[in-house]
Amino acid sequence: MQKWQVTFVDDHGVQSVEHFDCDQQPTMERAAQLVRAKLLPVSAELDLNDLDGRTEAPTLKSLKEQNSIQILSIMPI
Repeated sequence: MQKWQVTFVDDHGVQSVEHFDCDQQPTMERAAQLVRAKLLPVSAELDLNDLDGRTEAPTLKSLKEQNSIQILSIMPI
């Protein structure tokens, strides 16, 4: 597995970095799911079915709108 560096701005406006193991480069949506699971484990368990299918990237959207966390980049390590 390859390590990936996900850079994001957290809810305090601070740029942060997390590392994740994935076979392939994660999409922005998958990166949002990984970051949410790491930073907000309780909300990671919530079902986004009401947005699924109606929104292109429901986790990415809810992470930004509800938690003020925005993914900036995904790079290999």
